[in-house]
Amino acid sequence: MQIKALSISEVNQYIKRILVSDPILGHIHVKGEVSNYKFHSSGHMYFTLKDQNSRINCVMFKSNCEKLKFLPNEGMSLICKGYVSIYERDGQYQLYVTDMEPLGLGSLHLAYQQLKDRLDKEGIFDIKYKKQLPYIPRKIAIITSPTGAAIRDIISVIFRRFPKVELYVFPVLVQGEAASTSIANAIDLCNRFSDIDIAIIGRGGGSMEELWAFNEEKVARAIFNSHVPIVSAVGHETDFTIADFVADLRAPTPSAAAELVVPDILNIKDYMNSAKKRLLYFMNIKIKELEQRLYLIENNYFFKYPLNQIYDKQQYIDELLQRLNKYLRTKIEFNERHLMYLGERLNGLSPLSVFSRGYSIVRDEKNQIIKSVDQVRMDRILSIDLIDGEISCRVIKCIKEEKAFVKS
Repeated sequence: MQIKALSISEVNQYIKRILVSDPILGHIHVKGEVSNYKFHSSGHMYFTLKDQNSRINCVMFKSNCEKLKFLPNEGMSLICKGYVSIYERDGQYQLYVTDMEPLGLGSLHLAYQQLKDRLDKEGIFDIKYKKQLPYIPRKIAIITSPTGAAIRDIISVIFRRFPKVELYVFPVLVQGEAASTSIANAIDLCNRFSDIDIAIIGRGGGSMEELWAFNEEKVARAIFNSHVPIVSAVGHETDFTIADFVADLRAPTPSAAAELVVPDILNIKDYMNSAKKRLLYFMNIKIKELEQRLYLIENNYFFKYPLNQIYDKQQYIDELLQRLNKYLRTKIEFNERHLMYLGERLNGLSPLSVFSRGYSIVRDEKNQIIKSVDQVRMDRILSIDLIDGEISCRVIKCIKEEKAFVKS
């Protein structure tokens, strides 16, 4: 009997059918430690699961990766769900993973911690990004389920404390696959209304799975990018979500959020009455102070006898004029005496003063002053200047004498 030879592809296909149809290998749970982890640009995930003695190659396709709440990393212990089959091209069997959970810590807790750590490193939780809530808001947005207990609690508390405010309800899904997208879209829509002062997002209590929409990254990003201050009110006081860390203010419950966003109108009325009393008190004090000042002004000598003030000023001006005139006369007399003194000194230096004492000036024909007998000759015509005229004469005799001259 002749045995038919099979091709490699036929052998691999046959083995694949056997593996897939096996009741254990077709639906298997495998636990091990992640090694050689690689997240491909195509969206597929490739890694190896190993224990102390063995290893198996694993692949998780994009469609299943997108459903994961967390990302595995090197050295993490996992329980992988899937089926064992063969990669026909290489003839190697591998585990095709459809879902996975971390060993010990649940997948939701791990996903929560991973996202929290990543956003914290980005600084999204930093207090410097927290916006101030207005003390008395005019318009408040409520982003929650329109049928839950949270919306009733919020509306009841707000209208009890401050009925003057306007409320805008943005109905959203608060749990399920589409909840995070619904909440993020509502936050974006709320920000298109420029006159909304505060937004409350939240829901009543529940399990971690039921509250998971508020742990999604898209909700955290929407809260962080909101220009409207956000108050988170998710679950009970012990429940903490990613939304609580990003929000501008975290309230332990929806009712507490309502109390935080609006003041109590009774307290405001008490404050206004107290402020009114203080204002009236200080106004009365100020009025009395001004009345006292007005009384002092009215009884001031200047206002009671205004003409006397004018007369006093006129008298003062007259005194100033007298002092000025006296000063001017004294100054003029001094200047006159000084001028006479200077005139006398000037006259003392004048040639005319010399003439009055009998002296004269002798000049020759060239009008040059004769200072010595050596400058003249016999029969020369000289002119003599006197105080009252001039004399012309002829030299008939020259006698030179030595005279002592004392320089003063």
